[in-house]
Amino acid sequence: MTEQSNTQVTEDDNPSILAHVSLGTNQFDKAVEFYDKVLAVIGARRIVEVPGLAISWGRQFPEFWVQLPHDQGRAATANGTHFAFLAASEEEVQQFHAAGLAAGATDDGLPGPRPHYSDAYYGCFLRDLEGHKIEAMYWDFSKAPVSAA
Repeated sequence: MTEQSNTQVTEDDNPSILAHVSLGTNQFDKAVEFYDKVLAVIGARRIVEVPGLAISWGRQFPEFWVQLPHDQGRAATANGTHFAFLAASEEEVQQFHAAGLAAGATDDGLPGPRPHYSDAYYGCFLRDLEGHKIEAMYWDFSKAPVSAA
């Protein structure tokens, strides 16, 4: 198991363009039990829990989610999966959404807060030209439910 850092990570410290990955499951409780064990090895812990629906793990913010598929269907390859890109501000989330629509994407969730995930979460969702779900999200570290300290 890796040792946890005692320093707070900020938006400027993370060079990644990816915010998180979500996987759909048909065996929610078993998937949660499995990932609790496996992800602890790399120093990840539960960050956000939506009971019976979704759980995320990460070091500072939700980086990996396991959840029931959004459409309430059976999980399959790519069903319940989307790619989230980390934005530096709420304004960038709004710009991402606008640029996507301008380029031919379909709206799948207007920019805005997502308090059911966390007060720190602000995002938008689009379907790309082939129907893949993509997201831009901003994580407000000042409102984050977890601290590294």
